[in-house]
Amino acid sequence: MDQDIFFIGVDVGSGSVRAALVNEKGSVIRSSVKNLKTWKLKPGFYEQSSDDVWQCCEYVIKDILAGIKPQQIKGLGFDATCSLVALDGNGNSISVSETGNNYQNIIMWMDHRAYEEASLINKTGHDILKYVGGKVSLEMEIPKLLWLKKHLPQVWSKCGYFFDLPDFLTWKATGSQTRSLCSLVCKWNYECLSSGEHGWNANFLNEVGLGDLVENDFVKIGKKVLMPGEFCGGLLPNVATSFGLLVNTPVATSIIDAHAGGLGMIGSVGENIDNTMSSRLSLICGTSTCHMAVNKNPIMVNGIWGPYFSAMVPNMWLNEAGQSASGMLLDHVISGHPAGIELLKTYSTGNLRSHLRQVLSKMAEGKQYQDVSLLTRDFHMWPDFHGNRSPLADPTLAGTIVGLKIDNSEENLALLYLATLQALAYGTRHIIEALMQAGYKPFKSLLICGGLAKDPLFIQIQADTVGLPILKPLEKESVLVGSAILGACASQYFNNVQTAIQNMGGKSHVIQPSLSIKSFHDKKFKVFIQLFQDQIKYRSIMN
Repeated sequence: MDQDIFFIGVDVGSGSVRAALVNEKGSVIRSSVKNLKTWKLKPGFYEQSSDDVWQCCEYVIKDILAGIKPQQIKGLGFDATCSLVALDGNGNSISVSETGNNYQNIIMWMDHRAYEEASLINKTGHDILKYVGGKVSLEMEIPKLLWLKKHLPQVWSKCGYFFDLPDFLTWKATGSQTRSLCSLVCKWNYECLSSGEHGWNANFLNEVGLGDLVENDFVKIGKKVLMPGEFCGGLLPNVATSFGLLVNTPVATSIIDAHAGGLGMIGSVGENIDNTMSSRLSLICGTSTCHMAVNKNPIMVNGIWGPYFSAMVPNMWLNEAGQSASGMLLDHVISGHPAGIELLKTYSTGNLRSHLRQVLSKMAEGKQYQDVSLLTRDFHMWPDFHGNRSPLADPTLAGTIVGLKIDNSEENLALLYLATLQALAYGTRHIIEALMQAGYKPFKSLLICGGLAKDPLFIQIQADTVGLPILKPLEKESVLVGSAILGACASQYFNNVQTAIQNMGGKSHVIQPSLSIKSFHDKKFKVFIQLFQDQIKYRSIMN
């Protein structure tokens, strides 16, 4: 092993930082994880610390390098959530919090404080909004910057730099102030055309009230922009010493965490499955779920972000849909049920879901059902407890549950768990229908990775609902493989991202849909859409 070469992938998720030692075939040899601190000051407000994030990065990188010679590491790639990092003119943390604590200098992606600011931006009707499905999301960075300027002017005046979290990591590692095209195009309303031309739209920034970001050639938000996987710099001496690596070890231009997952598995091969990239929809399922579709041509889809040129796969257009709460929703509904509260005293979250699957199997056997999904004939859910990201792009939508009873039993909790899995799957179907109505050809398969991919019932229901096979990569850590692919490109071990994808994508296990249950899911999907329509009708009555 001391003669092998490796790449390091670092993934900063919503709740933890992970690092992996990855070989040239895309296999994770060793990994490490460290939990992050999060402040939830009030509903809709989520904050973190870039100092804490970087300390966790140092910990996990050093942990995976035990017994590895520094010269064996050829390149390093970072991915992270699309959260906003604020620094002063000296590069030190500066508060984005109403507490005034400079340690809390990250507004997380899931933070919904900028609702009014997003609404104001959308009312401009600016032409640039067509690249985000017609509406900027309050989860994106421009609304958050506008919130910061309006609500914390004393902080705004002292801010020297704003980074998307993935770009903050490469800056800390190399000192380079370059930004990733992925982060800027997807979350900052940065323009990128198929001709290769890209840049900030000064007219847009001025119109929404952020004209001061145009000053000094956009120095606060990034003057030089690189493609994910491009060499952005070598490790600084102090960082290299801290990590236990060689000075100037190549570091790649970063990527958003969900996009790293899409990159890490889009080259995965399944038996008798079309491997054409545009024929498959990638699901990256964690706290939220992101749905990634790529196409050779740009396709505008109402309520779905994009098209973004070269944001994930070079020279292909990306449309990005998603659900703001998926894993987070499952945790919420289980921990809020009386039976869930008790069972979590005994079971871990993963083991509890396994227990609930066993409960569902016994319930189905008792009713002589061939499929557990039939148990929710009278139990339905609309899952937008944290608003709708896609395809309705309405953060004000709320969750709905139909079929509740005064029942604190494990069986009732199991039904709630099952209804939640189904609702998330119907959300995927809703997104697929929107993509196809806008011009996408029918998808032939789905790819899936992330924490929820550990739940076999979740995967099977996704397959059954959309009637398509699902590919689950044999290498479970697709996000870490994606960031390692970037490191491999920056080191020039592979001369481009496509070659790295092909060599490091690996193989997948194929989960086929059960066609016998399709008509049941078709009926429940109609109920799913009706729940949304009812919510709109009730709002109309009350207004």
